[in-house]
Amino acid sequence: MPTLAKFSVGVGDRFARQAKAQLRACELAAEAGVEVVPVWNKSNREHTIIGTEPATTRAAADAAVRELGWQKPYHVDADHIRLETVDRFLAPCDFFTIDVADSIGQPADPAAVSRFADRHADLVGRHALPGLKEPVTIARDDLQRVGGKYLKAAQDAGTIYRKIAAAKGAGSFVTEVSMDETDAPQTPPELLLILAALADEGVPVQTIAPKFTGRFNKGVDYVGDVAQFEREFRQDLAVIAFAVWRFGLPADLKLSVHSGSDKFSLYPVIRRAVRDTGAGLHLKTAGTTWLEEVIGLAEAGGDGLDLAKEIYATALKKKADLCAPYAAVIDIDPAKLPPADAVAGWSSERFVRALRHDPADPQFNPHLRQLVHVGFKVAAQMGDRYLRAVEAHETTIARNVTGNLWDRHLKPLFVG
Repeated sequence: MPTLAKFSVGVGDRFARQAKAQLRACELAAEAGVEVVPVWNKSNREHTIIGTEPATTRAAADAAVRELGWQKPYHVDADHIRLETVDRFLAPCDFFTIDVADSIGQPADPAAVSRFADRHADLVGRHALPGLKEPVTIARDDLQRVGGKYLKAAQDAGTIYRKIAAAKGAGSFVTEVSMDETDAPQTPPELLLILAALADEGVPVQTIAPKFTGRFNKGVDYVGDVAQFEREFRQDLAVIAFAVWRFGLPADLKLSVHSGSDKFSLYPVIRRAVRDTGAGLHLKTAGTTWLEEVIGLAEAGGDGLDLAKEIYATALKKKADLCAPYAAVIDIDPAKLPPADAVAGWSSERFVRALRHDPADPQFNPHLRQLVHVGFKVAAQMGDRYLRAVEAHETTIARNVTGNLWDRHLKPLFVG
């Protein structure tokens, strides 16, 4: 089984044009003395919308690695796959994010739940975990309750994992389990029992993405109680360390923060927690790179700016359709979206300031940013016209992609 580096970053690249610019940010981290391994991730939904295949992502990643002479590990992630979507990812991917959020709450066989509760009856009680002031407490009723809510999800993760292992060979890929796209966050005791269930299923999970308290909207900062997040995050780190020892899970098991891009208010507390505990971290930056492409086009001016404005205007018209699949992870106030005719008159600087995530800038518009974030379908429908524009303005776009990933994400999280 490949060992997943202590620190890794999921770099989404909607159109597979920015792998080199993304890898350059990881090079800058290495030059600063910190290894952050890139994981190029793209979901089945994104491939379907854009009309690409997972092999496209692999080819872009491999080309970037060759061109820059990257000698450290890297991975290509089958992002948010389920049993019905995994097949097309089997050959090109070596990292699989098994998404079982939809299985949470689905009833498992009552006899299986009872067996789970009996098997882990020794977990009932108070567990004083290193680094925590308060113990993690599990009651007998918790075993039945958590088993009833999460056992089916763990079983489904096992089914998907075994399908991948049968095709690729056990130990030849990294396994992540994702439970973040659901309504309620998992508490630390629930996370412990979920990890117990995954161990029962024989899933060698190396990174797990729970749902945390608060809002993790696409491409904008965290909305919630930062102090509460820090408490939960530290509790989860302690639970993971305990689970590795108790259940024999992989030693490199670590937390994954999904939709973690641009959660600027959380970066200091995450950095403190991993520094204090020595834990690892996987951060997914989702569609931030796509936004930097649009920013780069606008910054270039001329036809690039015109295309950026067209993308926004079309996204505004198709807002309902574009937002529907992402309703759980966006908060857009339609009243705060500027009219297309107003944006048509904006300068390059005005457009960039509205879209670039700089909370201190009074011109920044998080509602416009979230709409453009989910509006990559508009660019996909432009086909070669969009891709030619990206190629024409590659220098400006690459500067923004690298600068954003390095200055706003990797440096504050991993370097300081």
